Amino acid sequence: MIRVLIADDHALMRDGLRHILEKATGFHIVGEAADGSAALRLGRNTPAQVMLIDLSMPGRSGLEVVRQLKKENASVRTIVLTMHGEHQYAERAFKCGARGYLTKECARADLVNAIVKVAGGGVYLSPAMADRLASHLGQEACVLPHEDLSDREFDVFSRLVSGETMSEIATGLCISVKTVSTYKMRIHQKMQTNGDVALIRYALKNGLCGVPGEDA
Repeated sequence: MIRVLIADDHALMRDGLRHILEKATGFHIVGEAADGSAALRLGRNTPAQVMLIDLSMPGRSGLEVVRQLKKENASVRTIVLTMHGEHQYAERAFKCGARGYLTKECARADLVNAIVKVAGGGVYLSPAMADRLASHLGQEACVLPHEDLSDREFDVFSRLVSGETMSEIATGLCISVKTVSTYKMRIHQKMQTNGDVALIRYALKNGLCGVPGEDA
């Protein structure tokens, strides 16, 4: 029986994942979390083989949780389950220590296969995402500006180019608007931009998701 943790801030998503795994055989949901801090506590304190975790959650981001669990040598292995299908997000997740990466549009069979493989010590990446990663290998000899952002700065950056306001970002991350403003200033400094329009143009140029006007 594979013991699974679920970390996602949307109750419907957690319910859906629980329903899928309860109908499948060989899985036992042993804990759930609705924000990053709770996910970190869950990963530290609840014996499990696999944690399904979203990238964007209130408090700590999914990437922060993945990185911290790896740093602490936690026994649980993490699979990122997110709406972000671009290769840049997958690369960052694996660098943080994730053992699997799936988009929320994946088939039930993909989810089950990913959990089984990661629980057994393997790494899971869907064929489509593997192709995207492979097609970009060697294309970027130098580090792009967004790759120098911290996990939290990258989260704020993603939300900014997706069209969220400062207040919406603050609410979503459970931080103050002043703190969001500080992150935004650091983002502009690191990326050498001087406005949100410049960030959106950068995101469009580099294929980063969630940008207003981008094709679905």
